[in-house]
Amino acid sequence: MRVLVITGAGVSAESGISTFRGKDGYWRNLDPTKLATPKAFARNPDLVWDWYRERRQRIRKAQPNPAHQAIANLALQADEFLLVTQNVDDLHLRAGLAAEKMVQIHGDIFMTRCSRCDFRRSEHEHEDGDLPKCPQCSALMRPGVVWFGEQLDAVKIGIVENFMRGGDSDLVIVAGTSALFGYIIDWALRARGQAGQLIEVNPEETWLSQFAAKSFREPAGVALPRLVNELLSNVNRRAPTY
Repeated sequence: MRVLVITGAGVSAESGISTFRGKDGYWRNLDPTKLATPKAFARNPDLVWDWYRERRQRIRKAQPNPAHQAIANLALQADEFLLVTQNVDDLHLRAGLAAEKMVQIHGDIFMTRCSRCDFRRSEHEHEDGDLPKCPQCSALMRPGVVWFGEQLDAVKIGIVENFMRGGDSDLVIVAGTSALFGYIIDWALRARGQAGQLIEVNPEETWLSQFAAKSFREPAGVALPRLVNELLSNVNRRAPTY
């Protein structure tokens, strides 16, 4: 079984991580969509870093939920598997998904990188409140995420495209995302191909809903464990016995 899974903020929201959109996404009465930009960082790097340090701390305290665990279980059973997640947290990894089976298309919040050169480092441990400077070129360091107005990482796009070239997927699951980005829609439909099945897990209808063979209008933490258990049971029943 060849499987592509795409996850968005709704999956992590069930672990208590606020989404950008909606009243719960606001921070100090500021709109996060206006903080996650190169312009905001250039104007007030201390403010942007304060926000990201708080987000990092909240993620460190959060735990993977049943949706993360179900996806990790599906990855173990599939012959070929790739997760493309819009989430910058590490909850998929902590649920047991192998790093080589996932692409964080919007970056990794625990990666700190130089705003000028190629230096980067992981920040999974507690960090101080100083404005970080690059040890190689002394430029300001920034969170290793894709901000609004920036291009996606070409290497990560290449990983997804390479998976696409491997053939149509038997199953495509899109969970917890409003599918507002064109590349998410494109990957989901291309991966499904002519014979694959597209399943959507989202409490609200999205643009992808019209293409889904099944739509589960439930939170991912409720729907995905049941869906994965059913899928794996069907696969096991079809397996020959000797």
